[in-house]
Amino acid sequence: MMPRYDRRLLRARFAAAADRYDEVAVLQHEVESRLLESALSLQPEPQRIVDVGCGPGRALSMLRQRYRRGSVLGIDLALPMLRRARKAGGFWRSLPVACADACALPLPDGSVDLLFSSLCLQWVDDLPAALDEFRRVLRPGGRLLLATFGPDTLLELREAWAAAGRMAQVSSFPGIAVLGDLVMAQGFRDPVLDRDLFTLSYAAVDDLVGELRAIGANNARSDRPRGLAGRQAWQAMREHYGLRRDEDGRLPATYEVIYVQARAPQAGQPRRSAAGEIATIPVSAIQRRPPRPAG
Repeated sequence: MMPRYDRRLLRARFAAAADRYDEVAVLQHEVESRLLESALSLQPEPQRIVDVGCGPGRALSMLRQRYRRGSVLGIDLALPMLRRARKAGGFWRSLPVACADACALPLPDGSVDLLFSSLCLQWVDDLPAALDEFRRVLRPGGRLLLATFGPDTLLELREAWAAAGRMAQVSSFPGIAVLGDLVMAQGFRDPVLDRDLFTLSYAAVDDLVGELRAIGANNARSDRPRGLAGRQAWQAMREHYGLRRDEDGRLPATYEVIYVQARAPQAGQPRRSAAGEIATIPVSAIQRRPPRPAG
């Protein structure tokens, strides 16, 4: 099966966006701040914290400042993002980072108290595999806090491309019910899901598209059309999008954000898969029968 996203392209785009990301990513910072409200008030205080998809390290730095007695680690797919993240802790306290995929974290089993991830999972090919990996590295009872985009994200742009007769050059995202089912399927406890709808406005469609490119978030689907869309198609898309202008002459762009809070299950609690329920039991919990007496 063809991967949903072109990983090399994703890595290259986010690498190219590293220098300007903090300057342009207004919505991403707002979502991150809302997720941090929960992350910065946890009791008891987490001792081992991982930010998956840390980008240039804004949240990582805040987590470090709040939980000074703990350890933090930032993980991202793009090396230039990680170079900026290391500097986010200040000259004397550079932040520890690692370049890795969300589905293959370089961490031991049960080693994390808090796994934080803001607007990263929408770029993951195999969401169940990522959630399974999050479960693996979290200790029993550890906290999962994540935010990801929902299906109404950029619906105006998607519909404008459809009206222009072209495949939507916008990534697709799972809904809140699907995401909730996936979290439950991996055995996470006490899940709480919520959603926000944000509406940003732009003077022109090209301003929106330019912003998406500046933060590395333009379409990276493996089945995207190759080559540039024709001039006529772009113009048709602009005209259809222009029908949505509000009374101030601005063009809206909707973003749906889904938040998830949950606790990692106890060891041995099963998770659901296509093959049925799978339970993992630690070796230390397996008791041997005493040998039978001879005779």
